[in-house]
Amino acid sequence: MWIEFLRRRPALAADLVECVRSGLMPACTEARLESGDLSEHTPASYHADAVITVGGGDRELAVIVEVQLRSDRRKHYSWPAYVATARARLGRPALLLVICLENGVAEWARRPIELGHPGLVLTPLVLGPKEVPELTTPDMAVPELAVMSAVVHGAGPNGAKVLAAMLEGMEKIEPDRAQGYIDEVLAVLPETASELLEAMLETRAREYKSNYARRYYGEGIVEGEARGEARGEARGEARALLAALSAREIEVPEAALVQIRECTDLEQLDAWVRLAATGASVEELFGR
Repeated sequence: MWIEFLRRRPALAADLVECVRSGLMPACTEARLESGDLSEHTPASYHADAVITVGGGDRELAVIVEVQLRSDRRKHYSWPAYVATARARLGRPALLLVICLENGVAEWARRPIELGHPGLVLTPLVLGPKEVPELTTPDMAVPELAVMSAVVHGAGPNGAKVLAAMLEGMEKIEPDRAQGYIDEVLAVLPETASELLEAMLETRAREYKSNYARRYYGEGIVEGEARGEARGEARGEARALLAALSAREIEVPEAALVQIRECTDLEQLDAWVRLAATGASVEELFGR
């Protein structure tokens, strides 16, 4: 009976909804009967960037991960479909995690998506620059977090510390995996921060603590007399120091520049590199 009423007078639908909850329906200027077949003749193809099942037994959760580089209003239609489809196909609760590398895109992605049915609102979980931790000490348990930290914060005020923490963490994992991560970071960092990271890699190469350092710079170190090798190491330390100061926009007077370039004391240069990550001026660096 009810269906027949609606077929005869489609506008009745608005009246019925109004009986349940007023204010939901727009002004009814037109109403038409659509096909009740909600299956698609050409099924839409939905592909999330990644779907991960977390947990075990009866407490598993599906996490749908999307990496979003720009605002896209079409996602407000496909994201709810991702969640519903994953929940139905996997037979477990599902949530949506959106990763954004820019604050503006992250703010857009956080907007609640109203599905139309009362009470059904999808609010994506968003990992933006503000949510990525700024790691200044290595996270040995999750080195990937250190990589993400370097990508997001490597050009920031604490960039030298963040990059150093990532490199220390890379020494604890497989060389090929570490090299791949470092390549990714170098590819996305701004020029100044990228130069700082390369200088830090060159400095660490002399310590020969890991295979990735050998692969990056080992071939460039000529085995020979210890004196020549020490001079090369000192030049590498000096470049790392100057790159760190440049990244933090600290002006280096000519006299200090000469002192840095002529210094051959590796321990002194290494101490200056560490101080450059936090010092506010060259005077602080030299204890003046």
